[in-house]
Amino acid sequence: MKKINKIIHRKLGKEQANGQAFTDTGVIEIDERLRGLEHLDVLVHESLHILNPKWGEIKVQGHATELARVLWEQGYRRISE
Repeated sequence: MKKINKIIHRKLGKEQANGQAFTDTGVIEIDERLRGLEHLDVLVHESLHILNPKWGEIKVQGHATELARVLWEQGYRRISE
């Protein structure tokens, strides 16, 4: 199984994306402007891309959204540093 090595928060306006996963290096980039459930969904989504590189976009999207929803309902939140 691949490993998530680093998560970078930065503006991804040029990339026109909320997040990016680099499966070769295990690096995830997330748009720093995301908050709440949207941030969690993108984090889970990009993590699944790295952990399951053979999964297609539709499969990743479905699993990520469901996992993020369950975690959010259980009270998981990101605390600013």
